[in-house]
Amino acid sequence: MRDERAGIGYGVAAYVLWGAFPLYFVLFARSGPVEIVAHRALWSLGFCVLLLAGTRGWASLREALANRKVVGALAVAGVLIAVNWTTYVYGISVGRTLDAALGYFINPLAVALLGILVLGERLSRLQWVAMGLGAAAVAVLVVGYGDVPIIALTLAVSFGLYSLVKKMAGASVAPVPGLAIETAAIAPVALGYLGWLSVTGQATMGPPTAYWLLLASTGVVTAVPLLLFAAAARRVSMVTIAILQYLAPIGQFLLGWLVFDEPMPPARWAGFALVWGAVAAFVVDAVIRQPRPSGTGGFARRA
Repeated sequence: MRDERAGIGYGVAAYVLWGAFPLYFVLFARSGPVEIVAHRALWSLGFCVLLLAGTRGWASLREALANRKVVGALAVAGVLIAVNWTTYVYGISVGRTLDAALGYFINPLAVALLGILVLGERLSRLQWVAMGLGAAAVAVLVVGYGDVPIIALTLAVSFGLYSLVKKMAGASVAPVPGLAIETAAIAPVALGYLGWLSVTGQATMGPPTAYWLLLASTGVVTAVPLLLFAAAARRVSMVTIAILQYLAPIGQFLLGWLVFDEPMPPARWAGFALVWGAVAAFVVDAVIRQPRPSGTGGFARRA
């Protein structure tokens, strides 16, 4: 139980940070999304190397690298997160923060569905109610957009699959070595793309400018929530991850509306209200299912 509580804490921290990301990525308006993601990958890898050196984690990295299945799974995870990053940064850069938020509203449904279909996880009654409210919210928001939300769907599918891969591989590899392998898998492509931009004169940064330092900070900013997420994925179920994922789109939605002044028609308000209903149902379920301290009795844990 203590390990699960720690996992929930890690997950909350990760999603709160992700929810605030639009404020950070609007600072890179002069760069294209692929260039930004290439920097994110390389600087994240560098940050992981520093962490491994500082914590003497090379043994755990060697152990992970010795398992071909784990390496293959993490390489796939690296590709999936690169797709997710690129789509997200593109959405923020073109003023579609609410589209990005919609993607992460849809994503918990995809994560929970994958948990049920692939891992055999089960939902309680209140969790089914929450999932129903979430599905209704997605339907209302999609109808309110009036077209197929490509950005939202790409974000939902890519991170849903990433969550599944991390859940399946995470039990056998620690967060820092895992992220190091993920970013190393896409580093050659990232380095090649940045090299091409430099040779063709299209690169938007170069040392030692303040903008270069800002791009370098993407390593820490990217790695920290991913490491927190990896720590959470090792400790909690896919359904719990799906619950926590509502925190990020709520933050993004509020930023899109209040800070970036994106439109909030009635359909979006209705969807937002349904999402809060889903979150409330999940919270109530978690309180009911949490055992009381030993010696005082407690609630029976439901299937």
